[in-house]
Amino acid sequence: MWSASRPMIDRYRLIEVIGLYAGIAVFLFFVLAPFIEGFLVSLKPLAQLFSTPYSFIPKTWSFDSYVNMWTSVPMLGMHIFNSFFISTVVTMIVVAVVVPGAYAFARFNFAGAGLLLAGFLAVNMFSGAVLLIPLFRLMRTLGLLNTYWAMIVPGAAFLIPSSIWLLRTYMMRIPRELDEAAWVDGASRLYTLRRVILPLAMPGIVVVAIMTFIGAYAQQFIFALTFNSKTEFMPLPIGLFAFFGKQEVVWNELMAASFVGILPVMIVIVFLQRYLVAGLTAGAVKQ
Repeated sequence: MWSASRPMIDRYRLIEVIGLYAGIAVFLFFVLAPFIEGFLVSLKPLAQLFSTPYSFIPKTWSFDSYVNMWTSVPMLGMHIFNSFFISTVVTMIVVAVVVPGAYAFARFNFAGAGLLLAGFLAVNMFSGAVLLIPLFRLMRTLGLLNTYWAMIVPGAAFLIPSSIWLLRTYMMRIPRELDEAAWVDGASRLYTLRRVILPLAMPGIVVVAIMTFIGAYAQQFIFALTFNSKTEFMPLPIGLFAFFGKQEVVWNELMAASFVGILPVMIVIVFLQRYLVAGLTAGAVKQ
C-alpha cells in the first residue's frame, strides 16, 4: 500500500524509472547537443575547425574568439543592445495590451468572442515572411522604415494573439467569486482588475512576458533585413550575419558572439524562473 506522502517517482517500477530517465536523457541530448557543440566551436582556433579528422573536443582551448569578435564586428555591442531594447519594448507593449484583453475574454461573455479567439489562432498560422510585402507597404505609409518601430510594431503584432490565449487561460482559473466580492464592496471593474486580479495573475503575466521577450528576441532577423537599412538600428541577428565574409565564415567568433548575444535572455530567465515555474504549473495540482 502506497503512502500519500511518498514521492511520486517511488511509485514506479524500476524498469519504468529507467525508461523515464532514458527518455529524458535522449530528449536533453538532442536539445543540448547543438549548444554544447557551438560552445566547443567557440573555444577552438579557426584552423582547428577544418582539421581532419574532425575533433569535437578542442585540442587547444582558447577564448581568443570572445576577444576578437568585438574587433571583427565593431558594432556588435550596439547590435546586442538593439536586440535587448527592441525585445523589451515589444514585451512592454504586448503585456499592456494583453492584460486587459485577456481579462475581457476571461470574464465577459460577448458576441463574437469565440470568433475573435479563432481569429487569433489563425493569425499565428501565418509566418512573418508571408506578410512581408503588405507589412512593408504599411511601414512605408506610416513612415516607420529605418527606425526601431519598424521591428517593434510587427514583432508585437505577431506575439499578441498567442499571449492573449495564454493569459486568458490562466485568468479563467481565478475564481469569479473574488470579482463578485469586490463588486459588493463597491469596486469598479478597473479597480478589481488592478487590485484583485493582477496580483493573483502575476505568475501568468510573468510567463507571458518571458515568452514574449524570447519570441521578440528570436524573430528580429527577417523584419530588420526587410524594414531597416541603417546599421545603427540593426539587431543581433544582422550583426551575426556580418561574420559571414566573402572568402570564409569566422565560425568560432560567430559561435562566441551567439552565446554572448543570448546572455540577456538567459539572465531574464534566471531571475524570473520562480515566476515562470509557478505560472506554467498553475492548475496542475488539484486543490
